[in-house]
Amino acid sequence: MAIGELFSFREWDDTSWSVTAECRGLSAVFFPPAAERPQARERREAQAREVCNACPVMFECRDFARRNREYGFWGGESEEERHAAGYRLIAPIGVRARNIS
Repeated sequence: MAIGELFSFREWDDTSWSVTAECRGLSAVFFPPAAERPQARERREAQAREVCNACPVMFECRDFARRNREYGFWGGESEEERHAAGYRLIAPIGVRARNIS
């Protein structure tokens, strides 16, 4: 199977909403660095949540992350919050990997 055939199975979402997102250029706030400590993660996610709360496309972003099983902080939700809401990641990591039923 060619690589193009693998991607043909995925339905691509409309991401035009992202051009008005408040988070543009702030990847370090929304995606954790390697070996991030819990306290640093709490601070980073608090910053991300503030940005999301002021964002005009927060709900579109959250829905996109849920549909596409994204990693990181999207639409005011962390990976753990999406997991708790019933949206599973394809390859869970960390705490989620130990608690998947």
